[in-house]
Amino acid sequence: MDYFQKEVNEVIAELDSNEERGLSATEAEARTLRYGKNVFTPKEKDSIFAKIFDSLKEPLIVILLISGLISLAMGHIADGLGIFVAVLIATSISVIQEGKSDKAFEALSKLSDDVHVKVVRDGKIVYITQIDLTLGDIIHLETGDKVPADARIVHSSNLGIDESMLTGEAEAVSKNSVRIERENSPLAERKNMLYSGTMVIEGRAIAIVTSIGDGTEMGKIANELKEEVTSETPLQQKLADLGKRISIIGSIVAAGIFIFELFNMYRQGILVLNNIGAALPGIKDAFVTSVALIVAAVPEGLPTMVAITLAFNMQKMAKNNALVRKLIACETIGSVNVICSDKTGTLTENRMTVVDVWCDGKSVPVGKIQCEEMLQNFCVNSTADISREDDKFEFLGNPTECSLLVCADKNAINYLHYRKQFGEPVAEFNFTSARKMMSTAYEKEGGYILYSKGSPEKVLSICNRILENGTIVPITQEHKEVIEASIKDLQDNARRVLAFAFNDFSQEPQWEDIYNVEKDLVFTGFVGIEDPLRLDVKEAIDHCRRAGITVKILTGDNINTARAIANQLGIVKKDSLVLEVTDIENMNDQELKSKLDKIVVIARSNPTAKMRVVKLLKENNDSVVVTGDGINDAPALKAADVGVAMGIAGTEVSKEAADIVLLDDSFSTIVKAIKWGRGIYENFQRFIQFQLTVNVVAFVTVILAEVMGYKMPFTTLQLLWVNIIMDGPPALTLGLEPPREHLLEKQPIQRNASIVTKDMLFKIISNGLFIVTGLVLLMKTQLLGGTEAQQSTIVFTSFVLFQLWNAFNSREFGVTSVFANIFKNKAMVGVVFITFIIQVLVTQFGGDVFKTVPLELDVWLRIIGFTFSVVIFSELIKLGMRAFRGTVK
Repeated sequence: MDYFQKEVNEVIAELDSNEERGLSATEAEARTLRYGKNVFTPKEKDSIFAKIFDSLKEPLIVILLISGLISLAMGHIADGLGIFVAVLIATSISVIQEGKSDKAFEALSKLSDDVHVKVVRDGKIVYITQIDLTLGDIIHLETGDKVPADARIVHSSNLGIDESMLTGEAEAVSKNSVRIERENSPLAERKNMLYSGTMVIEGRAIAIVTSIGDGTEMGKIANELKEEVTSETPLQQKLADLGKRISIIGSIVAAGIFIFELFNMYRQGILVLNNIGAALPGIKDAFVTSVALIVAAVPEGLPTMVAITLAFNMQKMAKNNALVRKLIACETIGSVNVICSDKTGTLTENRMTVVDVWCDGKSVPVGKIQCEEMLQNFCVNSTADISREDDKFEFLGNPTECSLLVCADKNAINYLHYRKQFGEPVAEFNFTSARKMMSTAYEKEGGYILYSKGSPEKVLSICNRILENGTIVPITQEHKEVIEASIKDLQDNARRVLAFAFNDFSQEPQWEDIYNVEKDLVFTGFVGIEDPLRLDVKEAIDHCRRAGITVKILTGDNINTARAIANQLGIVKKDSLVLEVTDIENMNDQELKSKLDKIVVIARSNPTAKMRVVKLLKENNDSVVVTGDGINDAPALKAADVGVAMGIAGTEVSKEAADIVLLDDSFSTIVKAIKWGRGIYENFQRFIQFQLTVNVVAFVTVILAEVMGYKMPFTTLQLLWVNIIMDGPPALTLGLEPPREHLLEKQPIQRNASIVTKDMLFKIISNGLFIVTGLVLLMKTQLLGGTEAQQSTIVFTSFVLFQLWNAFNSREFGVTSVFANIFKNKAMVGVVFITFIIQVLVTQFGGDVFKTVPLELDVWLRIIGFTFSVVIFSELIKLGMRAFRGTVK
C-alpha cells in the first residue's frame, strides 16, 4: 500500500519517526549510511574516444575506411589520404557540433544543490542542507520553499503547490493531509503528497519524508534520462541501408569486371598457369581498376556533405528561433508525422486569464466591470501579487488570484490602493476542500464587510440575495437557473469558473463561527478563467494538417479542459478518442497500439505514459516529435525522434533533454523547423541522385567498353579524379538549396521508405543512360572532331562536363524545370563554374599525371554544347510528363 493511502500516524509509525521530536542526529546519520544522500546517482560520461568510435561505426564511414586502406595498399597515396581526410572532417563535425554528453541529467542534479531545509532533529527545528535529508525526517515548509524530497503531509494550512514542472498541470494544487482511498490514483490527484522539485506558492505544511534521491518521482525521471537511447533516426536508418546496397552492388560489379578482365587475358593467352609472372602486370591493372570502381561507387562526400549541410542549416534554423542542439535533428524533424504536444505552455500561454465576466445580473466585457464590490473582492480577498514591466505581468502567488488582479488592472484599478484603503483584515477563512471557498473580512465605517469567492455551486448555495442593475434584490429560482446555465456553458468550454459574493454587518459577528458568517450572502457574479491558446497555434495546427502531420495532446490537465482545447484546435473528429491516463494503463501494448491513430488526447498524462506512447508510435513506423517544457516531459523528449523544448518557459532539464529548443516558445516555429527539415532531406536526395548518376555512368561505361572490345575509356586516376571532384564542392553545394515552398503541402516521408524514390531512380537511369550513350558515341566516332590522340581526352572531359551539367538536373524533383530556381543557389552556380575551370587546367596542363592532351578552343566549345544536351534531354522528358499529366486530368 502506498503512503498516500495510509493515515498520517501509520506513515509516521512505519518510518519510525516522531512528529514532535523528529529523528535524532544519530539515527539520521545511520539512515544516511543505509539509504544514501538525497541526491541523484550520476551517470558515467562517455569518453571522447567512445564518441569518435560511435561516429566511425556508420556503415558509409566503414566502407570509406576500407576503400582508403585499399588505395594506400595499392600505392595510391593521394587518393587514400583524400578519403581519410573526408572521414576526419565528417567525424569531427559530428562530434563537435552534436556531442553525446548527457547534460539533461546534470541539470537534474543541479536541482539538489546547496538548498537549506527546515527540519525537526532531536526535538528542535534546525536548518540542514537538502542533500542531508533522509527517510522519516519531519520537514516544515512555507510559501516560496522548494519541496526538497517526496513527503506525506502531516499538517497543512491553506497549502497550494505548483506541480506544473512535474505533472504539466498549470493550476496550483490545493493540498491536505486526508488519506486517499483510490488505489491507482494518478500522481496529479494525490492531494496528501508533496514531490521533490515542486514549489510551495501559498500556505504552510509539516510533512514526513517518504523518498529521497533516486527514489523520488524526480529521481525516477532522472534514471530514465540516464538510459541510453539506442534507436536510430529515420535518416540514419536510410543512409545505413543505402551504404549497404552501394557496397554490395559496387563490390559485385567490380568483381565482375575483374573476372571479365582475367577471362580476356586467358582468352588472349596472356594468363597461363605455368607463366603467371607474365600476367601479373595485367592482373594488377585489372585489380586496380576494380578497386577504383568500388571507390567511385562509394559517395565518400556523403558523410561530409551530411555534416556540413546540417551544420549550415543549424545556423539558419537558429535565426528562425529554433536552436538545434543535436545536429541530426535538423533533418529528422522534416520526416515527422506525429507531434505529441504538451498543452500548458506549448499550445497555451501558461498564463491564467479572466476571459468572461458575469456581474450585476448580466455578462459584461472584461475591461468594463461596473460592480465595485466584485472588483474589491478581486483585490482584497487575495494573498497574491503581480508586478508589471513593459506591459507584461509577472505572477507572484496563486495564478488564479493573479489573473483576478490583472483583470482589476484592465478596469483601471490598482489593487494596492484598495489594500491600503482597507487595511489589515479582521478575519481570514482559508480555502479548504470541504468548504470550496475562501473569505476575508474587513472593518469599515459603520460596520464590517465580508468578501467570499470559490466554487460557483458552493457560493450560490449560501446566497439569498443578488446584485442586479446596482440594486440588491432577493435571489429567485429563475436567477439561479440563468446563472447555472451560464456557468455550464463556460465549463463546457474549458473555463475555470469562480463565483463572488459579499455581506455587510452592522455589528461584529463571531468570526470563529465560520458557518454562521458565510451565509445569507449577496451574489455579485462570476468569472470564467482560462489558459488561452497561443495566437499562432491554430494556424500552425492547420499547417500540420495539410502537411500530413497528426497532433496529439498529452497533458497533465483534467480531461474536460484537454478536450475543450482539442476541440478549439479542430483536432477532434467523430471517431477520435479522448482518454485519461488510467484508460490506457488498463490496455496492453497491442490494444493501445491499435488505437493510437484515433487517440488525440491523453489527460492526466505522466512521464511513463508519454514514454510508452512514444515507444509504440515508433514501433508503428511513425516518426515522432515530443514537445514540452516541464521536468516531467524530459524522458519523452529524449526518447522521441525529435524532442522540442520551450526556450522561455521551459525548465533547464527539458531544454537539455531536447534536440531542438524553441527560442520564442511558439508552436508555429515547429512548423518552420519541419519545413527546413524537409528541405534538408531533399538536399540529401539531390546529392544522392547526383552521385548515383555519376556511379551508374562510370560502371555502365566501363562494362560496355569491356563487352564491346574498346580499350578502357578512363584510367584509374581519371576515375578517382572524377570521384573526388564530383564528391567535392559541386555535390556539397546541392546541400545549400533553400527549402521549396511546396514542402508543407507534401505528406511526410515514411520512416521505412527508401531515400531513393522512384522519381529519383527514373532520373538516375534515364539521365545516366543518356550520358553513357553520348560517351559510347564519342568512343566509336570522332563526333566532336579533334585528332586521334585527343579522343580519350575528349571522352574523359565530356564525362566530367556531363556530370557538371547534370548537377543542375539534380536540383529539381518531379517535373519542375531546372531554370525555375536557377539563381536561388548562387553558390552552386559559382562552384560549378570554378570546377569547370579546374577541369580545363587539368586537361590542358595535367597530361603527365592524368594522361590527357591539350584541346583547342573550338573542341572545348563543341564539348560544352554536346554535354549540355543532358539538360535539354531532361527538360524534354519533364515537358512530356507535364503534357501527359495535363491530358490525364
